[in-house]
Amino acid sequence: MTMFVLIITAVLTALIGGLFYAYSCSVVLGLGKLPDAEYLKAMQSINREILNPVFFMSFMGTLVLLPVSTFLFRGQAPFIFLLLSSLAYIIGVFGVTVAGNVPMNDTLDKFDISNASVEAIRQMRDSFENRWNFLNNIRTLFSIISIILVICACIWNKEV
Repeated sequence: MTMFVLIITAVLTALIGGLFYAYSCSVVLGLGKLPDAEYLKAMQSINREILNPVFFMSFMGTLVLLPVSTFLFRGQAPFIFLLLSSLAYIIGVFGVTVAGNVPMNDTLDKFDISNASVEAIRQMRDSFENRWNFLNNIRTLFSIISIILVICACIWNKEV
């Protein structure tokens, strides 16, 4: 049972890491080429559509299963890897998302692009894009760290 939980944890952690990685190395680069109003509309649309059950299952599932896996492997070799992975995810992925990206997404969601001036649209993009991308890169880095640590836990697991 513990190995099954560890495998599901590894898969969910990798899926979330892949999501943030894809944003960092492709999505934001493509969106960055759009004119200001189109960029903001695209980000509004993406931020609304990501709020779906599949994303929440992966994002929140990882948040729950990493600590559960850590608990299940207490006193065993994988424990330290899972503890560090949990901390990396909770602080560097979940924490950054909740404290940084989500408030920015909420602010953008309330911005009325169709009634905004060209200057207001430019200012909104200027206040959003670089900071959001920076925070996403932090999430990507901590996701990768978390994945590496879960893989280490799998490798050092004596049950295998």
